[in-house]
Amino acid sequence: MKKNKTPKLELTAQERQRLRAHKSRLNEIHKLSLEDLSFILKVTSERAREIKALSEFQSVPSIGPQFAKDLMKLGYYELNELKNRDGAALFEDLERLIKVRIDPCVEDQFRLIVFVANHPGSDKQWWDFTEERKTYRAANGYANRPD
Repeated sequence: MKKNKTPKLELTAQERQRLRAHKSRLNEIHKLSLEDLSFILKVTSERAREIKALSEFQSVPSIGPQFAKDLMKLGYYELNELKNRDGAALFEDLERLIKVRIDPCVEDQFRLIVFVANHPGSDKQWWDFTEERKTYRAANGYANRPD
């Protein structure tokens, strides 16, 4: 990945203060172990897991905080967990979970995150997968989309 962007994280004032006191940067949180992050921020391991996941997912080019939260809704907390997954199937899983139709461009983000999980260091963006999605959907359609 070309640039280590700063993720948008919903940290409390105390968490931010503790991070600064430790001289850790927001864009490096995902590089810390869960144990270290929990210790530094003085938070539960579950809270540390959420913060680390938000940071790691947003380290991928063109992935923002809402999509990172969507990945956690689906039960993913690490980029490695997305290796060899199917972006189209993940998109359909999210639609079924939240019971509303989602903008098809979100599928491009799923395709991107799976690609990056399998090809670390890639600097592709979600829009690099738009044509792939359109071709796939033209051939396969959408299965059981919510109304």
